[in-house]
Amino acid sequence: MNARAGDGSAGDVDYGAVGAGYADHRRPDPRIAALIHEALGTARTVVNVGAGAGSYEAVSLDVTAVEPSAAMRAQRPPHLAPAIDAVAEQLPFADDSFDAAMTTFSVHQWSDAVAGLRELRRVATGPVVVLTCDPRRVRDFWLHDYCPEVLDTEARRYPGVDALTAALGGTVRVTPVPIPLDCSDGFNEAYYGRPERLLDPAARQARSAWSFVDAPVRDRFAAALRRDLADGTWDARHGALRERPTLEGSLVLLRALPA
Repeated sequence: MNARAGDGSAGDVDYGAVGAGYADHRRPDPRIAALIHEALGTARTVVNVGAGAGSYEAVSLDVTAVEPSAAMRAQRPPHLAPAIDAVAEQLPFADDSFDAAMTTFSVHQWSDAVAGLRELRRVATGPVVVLTCDPRRVRDFWLHDYCPEVLDTEARRYPGVDALTAALGGTVRVTPVPIPLDCSDGFNEAYYGRPERLLDPAARQARSAWSFVDAPVRDRFAAALRRDLADGTWDARHGALRERPTLEGSLVLLRALPA
């Protein structure tokens, strides 16, 4: 039902090829984590689907992690439980197995997001919490001026919020997530006021959309941004972002309660 890439990844990215060092650049931001944990409410048992290296898994909860990529499972720190090798669309759990379900930065990589979310709803008696990006706002970011191919890819990959809401059913609250200036989770918008960080190829590799563009595109991006930082063009256009404490970009949190 869900195609896998070479290392056992589910969806459209082979993390065996691009996932090295992911955990170094995609460290959970505590302010975003607090919003996720608040959305989980009083849940004690939680399934985290598309868990990757374990970002946003609260050690105070009984978390069962699901991650189809062997490369990502290998990056989980020792204080977290090993992840189960399975895909969102076919979770190996009985109905109502958990108090809650969560997934962060993952639904856009599933082969069938609707089927996956219905599975999360099936196995959770309480809230289903989804951290994702609204594709309608992905291009509203200065990176689009320098590498539209990456953000166009992002906008195509992310399911629409309305589609996610319909798949989850019940009562769904959609909340924009403020992105802190010093955000430790290195998705593209996390560097809204620190453009120099995106000149690091390892930082870009930790964002899967960069794997969809070829080397000449990445080189063109780096050359253009490096030039505009050196001559002041970037700061003339966007320099106020360096002092902006948070950005309301495309990041959203969905909390769905059963009907």
